[in-house]
Amino acid sequence: MQFSMILLHLAGAVMLLLWAVRMVRTGVERAGGPALRDVLRRARSGRVQAAAAGTALAVLLQSSTAVAVLAAGFAASGIVPVSVGLAILLGADLGSALVVQMLSFDLSWLVPVLILAGGALFLKFEARSVRQAGRILIGIAFVLLSLHMIGEATAPMRQSTLLPIMVSYLRGDFFTAFAAAALFTWLIHSSVAAILLFVTLATQGVVPIDVGLSLVLGANLGGGFIALWLTRGQQAVEARRIPLGNLLFRATAALSVLFALQLVPFPADLFGATEGRQLVNLHLAFNLALVVICLPFTGMMERLVALLVGDTPAAKASTADDASATRASALDRTVTRTPSLALASATRELLRMGEVVELMLRPVMDFFDAGTAERIRQAQKLDDEVNRAHTDIKLYIAEVNRGVMTPAEARRGIELTDFAISLERAGDIVAKNLLVLARETAGKKLRFSPDGWNELVGLHDRVMANMQLALNVLVSSDLDSARQLVVEKERMRKLERLSHDRHLRRLQSGTPESIETSDIHLEAVRALKEINSLLASVAYPLLSQSGDLLESRLAQGVRTQEKVAHLPV
Repeated sequence: MQFSMILLHLAGAVMLLLWAVRMVRTGVERAGGPALRDVLRRARSGRVQAAAAGTALAVLLQSSTAVAVLAAGFAASGIVPVSVGLAILLGADLGSALVVQMLSFDLSWLVPVLILAGGALFLKFEARSVRQAGRILIGIAFVLLSLHMIGEATAPMRQSTLLPIMVSYLRGDFFTAFAAAALFTWLIHSSVAAILLFVTLATQGVVPIDVGLSLVLGANLGGGFIALWLTRGQQAVEARRIPLGNLLFRATAALSVLFALQLVPFPADLFGATEGRQLVNLHLAFNLALVVICLPFTGMMERLVALLVGDTPAAKASTADDASATRASALDRTVTRTPSLALASATRELLRMGEVVELMLRPVMDFFDAGTAERIRQAQKLDDEVNRAHTDIKLYIAEVNRGVMTPAEARRGIELTDFAISLERAGDIVAKNLLVLARETAGKKLRFSPDGWNELVGLHDRVMANMQLALNVLVSSDLDSARQLVVEKERMRKLERLSHDRHLRRLQSGTPESIETSDIHLEAVRALKEINSLLASVAYPLLSQSGDLLESRLAQGVRTQEKVAHLPV
């Protein structure tokens, strides 16, 4: 009974650790998502810069896996070559080791301070960045608290009669300990959490140093498997080659060190005074050595993984037109005489149509930065699928309308048709405006001014967030989300005006980049605002029915939210 309670407490502490690490990562991503992606964009100039960027991002996100997924996405868009992506991942693994190093110190006295400060920031302020800062502080506090809980849960294990038997077995079979640690790290999807758990067990005297070494090396290998697993479904082969190359680097190094330690005694005194500190320092030294040794060979690894993951026929067939052919329509012709089911079917198809528009719009800023004509063409081809879905939805709802429908069902059919028209128009703006501008920018090798670029990225990120909000309103008919969409439309209008004025001031000051990209900048801003307005149209029928929308204006109860739109961005 006592042993089962120990395991229960340990499992709860580990789950808190996993959740806390995720909480910190989510806060950082929400507070500085555009800035994080911009760091990766600027990392293309060299391998050392790429490794440094990966290290910084992993420290901020407390996860090398998150950096790996970001780098894979950039590789899929052609922004980052595989060799640079490998350098980013090598740096990210080092950053992850630095996170373990920082969290391994006894900072339990900080827990109440961090919870108090984080809670105050999250609950008392409305600004998004301040609230996310509070989330980050609370997440760090929970990480420290979970480590303390792990220490308390494992303390009774030192008196366990089963523990010496297990330790004796693992000492005699170092490879089992190594493989078990790799599997455990992959299962919990966090190398930081796994290493901190093993270090805490060693600090408590539960795991001796020789077993701990195998566990730490296994966790390093398991961390490489996580990124490979998460990117396995990527159609772009470049996105799958980067985590594979990183895994090959890590597997070679981890196995080499593992077998070397069986031949040469571990110089424990050089790595710290306690067993826990020795494991932490070994983890950091391993990843630092990995960066130094492997960084010059990223080009060679790129060629190797290109042989292992070639351009298969399936990968070549992943162009937009082929992909669209494989998408099955959600429109069910067998239920057209049952309006409720038919309208639900049309809603699903409309949601899929919105996701295709999102797929077109998401990489636009990457294309402005370093798009290729082929990738832009593939994105433009998706507009054919949007047009087909638009036509199919209109004809399907028209067929449903020939039957007997209640007034509410007839009204819903009109709303779905109107939003399909809005999405079709949004797709046209992306394909025939934004992507054309991106191709012109890339073809002429134009660059936006730093301020102009930041404005465009900020507007694009806001439209992407509002697209998710609009699709949520489509499916859930949530009034709060609908109100927020209308507020966001007004905010977007003000931001477009502000960007226009700032751009004119840059022209007056003679900024060369602004002069070269003036027409492109203004057209792109206008296009993003128009797309945002089209997305907001899904909210109007819902708000009209609820009485929140009176003569094209939000009712008094919602105007309070409009004040948010006047706050500085």
